[in-house]
Amino acid sequence: MGKLDGKIAIVTGATSGMGRATAILFAREGAKVMVCGRNKERAEEVVNQIKGEGLQADYVLVDAAKPEDGKLIVDKTLEVFGEPDILVNNAGMLSMSTLMDVSLEEWEKVFNVNVTSALKLTQLCAPYMKKKGKGVIVNVASVASFAAHHGFAAYISSKHGFAGLSKSMAWELGPEIRVNAIAPGLVHTAMVDSIGGLGVLQGMIDNCPVKRAGQPEDIANVALFLASDDSSFIDGQVIKVDGGFEC
Repeated sequence: MGKLDGKIAIVTGATSGMGRATAILFAREGAKVMVCGRNKERAEEVVNQIKGEGLQADYVLVDAAKPEDGKLIVDKTLEVFGEPDILVNNAGMLSMSTLMDVSLEEWEKVFNVNVTSALKLTQLCAPYMKKKGKGVIVNVASVASFAAHHGFAAYISSKHGFAGLSKSMAWELGPEIRVNAIAPGLVHTAMVDSIGGLGVLQGMIDNCPVKRAGQPEDIANVALFLASDDSSFIDGQVIKVDGGFEC
């Protein structure tokens, strides 16, 4: 018996990295999973892997930079599986522009992907969860929700904002819906590879007590805990999963 048997879950940014690992784990724990992402080939790969294990999943192609795409996600979920029980707002983008160099266009795109799309999708999903009398939202923030570093002004600001939004969601959507956020540290994903790989961030590994980068499955395991009844008395928290980097 799985921890999510009979549940319907939406996972954004689910075609790679932490989102992919979360979608697969949720399916293995009994959920019907809607995989959301931009890349059709990768989306099909995730869904085919899940279905190949005799489990249930489908996908919808959306762009997190367009908050209005949230309606496409909900409509497809209702059509294929039914009303959602679990929402994982995982889609995100990195920005490495300095404070003085970041353009308004880049700033707005980062906030659309990292904050606004999650707000919109939550607004669309919450009424169904409220009607059911129970629901869970897991937001994927970052250790950048707690501290600042040079050269990431838009990213850090958006992740601070996402942590605050998560707490507001918990207050306003309870008691039927629990909302928590995960704050990953350095996790080896395609996003990390896009900026030069783990070698570029060796300092984070050296300053981490466990002396390694995280793997997507490390985040998926915590997402499962927060999505399941195992965490029924945890609400409004931003939980660091960073190997102790920010301890």
